[in-house]
Amino acid sequence: MTNSSPLSPSKPGNHSTSIRPSNSYWKRSLITFLTCICFAIASDAQQQILKDTTTPPVTDILDVGQRIFKIAEDTSESISEPSMSLLPVIGYNPSFGGVLGVNIVMGKQKGDPSNTGYSVYAFGVTYGTKGILTFQARHNVFQSQNKWNFQGNWQFSKYGLLDHGLGTGNDVLCAGQFSIGDYPITLPDSVFPIKYNYVRLFEKAYRKLGAHTYAGAGISFDIYDKVNDVLLTDTTITPHQFYSLKHGFNPGKYSANGILLAFQFNNREHPIRSYGGVYFDINLRFDQKWMGSTRNSIQLLYDFRKYWSLSKQNPEHVLAFWHWGSYLLSGELPYLEMPYTGSDTYNRSGRAYTIGYFRGPSYAYFETEYRYPITRNKLISGVVFMNFQTASNDALQSVYEGWNYGGGAGFRFLFQKKSRSAVCVDFSMGQCGSNGIFFGLNEVF
Repeated sequence: MTNSSPLSPSKPGNHSTSIRPSNSYWKRSLITFLTCICFAIASDAQQQILKDTTTPPVTDILDVGQRIFKIAEDTSESISEPSMSLLPVIGYNPSFGGVLGVNIVMGKQKGDPSNTGYSVYAFGVTYGTKGILTFQARHNVFQSQNKWNFQGNWQFSKYGLLDHGLGTGNDVLCAGQFSIGDYPITLPDSVFPIKYNYVRLFEKAYRKLGAHTYAGAGISFDIYDKVNDVLLTDTTITPHQFYSLKHGFNPGKYSANGILLAFQFNNREHPIRSYGGVYFDINLRFDQKWMGSTRNSIQLLYDFRKYWSLSKQNPEHVLAFWHWGSYLLSGELPYLEMPYTGSDTYNRSGRAYTIGYFRGPSYAYFETEYRYPITRNKLISGVVFMNFQTASNDALQSVYEGWNYGGGAGFRFLFQKKSRSAVCVDFSMGQCGSNGIFFGLNEVF
């Protein structure tokens, strides 16, 4: 299970995506998953037969575990004392293979819960069977009355991805057509594995301006080292190699280090699983050579999310919309630093595709999702979703000229009712045979 709690930004991160499994894999996964769903629904129905005239109490996975193992329920409502949890990370991710790890999560309430967010500190180690290894320390700290919010992410990863070149569009993907430089070419294999070491040091602080508005600034050091184009030979060029040499980057290592200026509006009804409100965060990023960046550049980045509850009686019926964008205003970016599928704050965008499937100097992503309850006790709910993404390339294609889409459906299992956290399982399909099963903790957005 991938942990995607709302901490500070991370890149690259845990993201379940899209390589087509075998038919037998799909059958085994679906049979096992549907059996679990039927068991949970049957258990819920049995409870409701006894209390048919009343609304059943909200039940989460922790309640189910307490009943199975006969553990007394913790009825304490106090959240003033510091807390610490050790959470296993177990799952499967087509980008990383089987994923194992552990997260140590500590929390503390630094002010009145009615006007102060809950501060969270986390340290995690994850390993994927495809050779992915990540150490990550993150924090999201709220001072009293949310006057200050400090976000941070310190990360080291031994990483790898499957690159498909720059830009978006059906013919680019399906026919293996690429615009490398100014010349369109056709390659027999349109997938280019890249392995590299990645270091990120990120810190950002927000100051509260009004009831729902914040202004902030920060720094980010993104360092790529030991970059290895696996398929690069004397007779085979790769998009990464060609772009790097054309723009004067050392293909083996480069950095994107800069300053961020930010503004945020946030009146969401809940930070994890909102039934209403708006979240909008906009940033200007200035990568600077004097900070160790390989090149100077300026980017505009923003994250917009809107939620509508469709029922006063049952507010879990929610229509949600998400738009994430990153636009290069001036300068040049290293290849792996360009925005890509899954490069949003928590690496959850682009269900149906692997991380980095699409990328470009400028990139935009759109997603809409309908969320609805299934069982009366809120233990199980469902979602249906559709997403679209577009990216520019290094030749003539601009952002919004080529599009690729994905869509699917999934289930949510309420993990902790007090925080509304949920275990997410999504089935998604995209274009050109790209599909997959996605696991995560908390809503995608």
